[in-house]
Amino acid sequence: MKQKITTFLTFNTEAEEAVKFYTSIFANSKINSISYYPESFPNLGGKVMSISFELNNQTFYALNAGSGFKFEQGISLLVNCKNQEEVDHYWDKLTDGGEAIACGWLKDKYGISWQITPEILLQHMDDEDKTKSKRVMDAMMKMVKIDIATIEKAYNGE
Repeated sequence: MKQKITTFLTFNTEAEEAVKFYTSIFANSKINSISYYPESFPNLGGKVMSISFELNNQTFYALNAGSGFKFEQGISLLVNCKNQEEVDHYWDKLTDGGEAIACGWLKDKYGISWQITPEILLQHMDDEDKTKSKRVMDAMMKMVKIDIATIEKAYNGE
């Protein structure tokens, strides 16, 4: 079955560079197709128009639309991580040339916002024991990149 909702990213002119960057970071990733603007198209003739690609088997589209487009932090891509090794991998790759923000959020070198989030963080924040979930939230609010060991200590009251 085809994916019901697909993320569509609009770049100025760096879609191909960004897609190659992202597909080099995530497992099970590939470029599916690339289309080009007709030669007669003003300012973009013959250049990459759109790219269909997959990150970890999830389909995305990227478009080069010329100038004036930028990404806003109100929309982000959340990466669920099983362990600290995954957190470190995605964090290190996506902050290269980008910007670390806070609480597991970063902005990559293309301006896209990401949340690098260990699954255990979300589980602990949703715990029925509100004292535990508050300690986890308080610990997370002091972090830039999420540290699972610190989250676990907060959860356990250490």
